[in-house]
Amino acid sequence: MKVTDTSDLWWKNAVIYSLDIETYDDSNADGVGDLGGLARRIDYLAELGITCLWLMPFYPSPDRDDGYDIKDFYGVDDRLGNHGQLVEVIRTAHDRGIRVIADLIVNHTSDQHPWFKSARRSVDSPYRDFYVWRDTEPPDTSHQVVFPDQEDSIWELDERTEQWYLHHFYKHQPDLNVANPKVRDELMRVIGFWIELGIDGFRVDAVPFFLDDVETQEAEGLAGNPHDLLRRIRAFLGRRKGSAMMLGEVNVTHKKQLAYFGGDHGGQLDMMFDFVTMQATYLAMARGDARPLARALAGRPQIHPACQWATFLRNHDELTLDKLSDAEREEVFAAFGPQEEMQIYGRGLKRRLPPMLQGDPRRIRMSYSLLFSLPGTPTLYYGEEIGMGEDLALEGRMAVRTPMQWTAGKNGGFSAAPPSKLMAQPVPGGYAPEHVNVADQQEDPDSLWTHVHSLITAYRRCPEIGWGEARIIEQPHHGVLAHRCDLDDSALLAVHNLAAEPVTLQLPVEGSDSSSVAEDVLGREPVALTGGGVELTLEGYGFRWLRVHQSRGALMA
Repeated sequence: MKVTDTSDLWWKNAVIYSLDIETYDDSNADGVGDLGGLARRIDYLAELGITCLWLMPFYPSPDRDDGYDIKDFYGVDDRLGNHGQLVEVIRTAHDRGIRVIADLIVNHTSDQHPWFKSARRSVDSPYRDFYVWRDTEPPDTSHQVVFPDQEDSIWELDERTEQWYLHHFYKHQPDLNVANPKVRDELMRVIGFWIELGIDGFRVDAVPFFLDDVETQEAEGLAGNPHDLLRRIRAFLGRRKGSAMMLGEVNVTHKKQLAYFGGDHGGQLDMMFDFVTMQATYLAMARGDARPLARALAGRPQIHPACQWATFLRNHDELTLDKLSDAEREEVFAAFGPQEEMQIYGRGLKRRLPPMLQGDPRRIRMSYSLLFSLPGTPTLYYGEEIGMGEDLALEGRMAVRTPMQWTAGKNGGFSAAPPSKLMAQPVPGGYAPEHVNVADQQEDPDSLWTHVHSLITAYRRCPEIGWGEARIIEQPHHGVLAHRCDLDDSALLAVHNLAAEPVTLQLPVEGSDSSSVAEDVLGREPVALTGGGVELTLEGYGFRWLRVHQSRGALMA
């Protein structure tokens, strides 16, 4: 690999940071975060080391699903600002070396979208076929709903026309009929519009749902090959902006994920979140046993060289555990969310990482070291860098969507508005802004912010993590995950102890010889290679990163 390759396929070694504009920073004291507030925080993101900013929906919306219920794909919600301010954010981010991607929601609209408002007025509406309808009463589909505590069917009767419309999510989010060529054309226009405004790619929401809608599988144009739409979108995106990428939310098994990459040939999604590995990570941490995580990593299919896995510990949704068995899920619940108020939908948790780990700094630091060393591209959810907590009093997924905590002052520095006007209150208790905030941690060399910053710096120095060939290193300690990523004449070896007991292990370093040099990437202590291996002692929840290279070659730093 040449260093110049990293700019062509920039997503393979990026650091992605996800935020909701309305919860990040309020510049006009109305209680809602806005684009003006985000603009003044771009330098903060650059200092942290972020290279890709993922903006959650900023489109006009009734806001019944935190902005994912869109009524205008081409607009900017006036609570957040306008197109001019968005362009200012994008341009400022680009100037600081940060790319910007936006949420692309192609599965559904709000029921307040003009398309649907027209479609439900008459069966003869020109927008009727923008959605999926049926004449006969549907069978029981309660097992297919995404939010089982809110809906009991994926069909809803529209009384005016006496037909049922499809909605995999909430009934106020009717599914688009992506088999309709006019809908596909409109989606391309939406993509083209935002690319012209400077967006560098998209995080594509709920990909399996818009490909697999029950009434569109047999439709002309998609029959027998539902991935055709993804290929068309990717090809269109490449024509409009060659450096743009698509990151997909695809919560399926590894085997099924391969198809969404485009198989051996690629050409569909460039990146996908690795939900399987994320869930295995929590099972491994609950047990203090690294073997579930090792199996998940070993079970990843080989993907196209231009594609990449996005690794994460937390996102804006529930922390889903749906790919674990019932017994495994109960283990994670017992360890990290034993109370019913901490659980959601019977399949996940509504908590952030630090409270789940009872604030133990050893486990928290080890977890983020693990995230940044796993083969793939790390993704952070806003506030993770300072260890924000959740507000369990808030309904559902909103528990982890609280205002960013900038200072120990009023409203955590998020807004100068009266607390009663805030879109949400800061987290209370031990994770409140007076205890957890950016300003204090940036000045503290022992803070979580400083630790995450150092991990980002180390990760950016080690292209082996994003580009190398990864494999598990066999060793006898069940609590330890040891893996290596090989690239050209160097390798990154990462060792993490998920158990509370200290261990000493002899780690083989295959391919090393008398000319090999070992570098402690995190700068803790010297490392000696002897006899084709290295001896390491790890404290409980300890970790090490070692970079091995041939002394005649230069470090790729």
